[in-house]
Amino acid sequence: MASKKTFSFLIEGGRASGGPPIGPALGPLGLNIMAVVNKINEVTKEFEGMRVPVKVIVDVDTKEFEVEVGTPTTVALIARELHIDKGSGNPRLDKVGNLSFEQVVKIAKIKRPQSLAKTLKGVVKEVLGTCVSMGVTVEGKDPREVQKEVDAGVYDEILAKAEEE
Repeated sequence: MASKKTFSFLIEGGRASGGPPIGPALGPLGLNIMAVVNKINEVTKEFEGMRVPVKVIVDVDTKEFEVEVGTPTTVALIARELHIDKGSGNPRLDKVGNLSFEQVVKIAKIKRPQSLAKTLKGVVKEVLGTCVSMGVTVEGKDPREVQKEVDAGVYDEILAKAEEE
């Protein structure tokens, strides 16, 4: 019977190395650490510059492994869209950027598998909520205003099209 062990790491996309935390965790199992690191970098390169959760599942007997990539946080995805490092320290007064509604939908589509929301519209509203706490405007408006517009059906056409893609 194969025994498997799962290790979870938070890695900067495309930048894993054989040092901590990966090397010390996997080294004692006798795995080829560079093979693991190369696989992690390959599957996380699209998230370069962002921290992503990664699971390495190791078959202790055969030394085979698989890598599962989680999704970066909503904050990290918003920051990547805006090319900023972090949200505002004072989101009420200091705005750090402005997203288009299409960018919000793009982020929502990435986050959808992890969301408990039943619809894309629900995930969009979650992303808008994160925008509020980060000091990010959407379409030049307060994200709460955009949430009301979403509820009122203003963006239904865009959302329906996004659902089909």
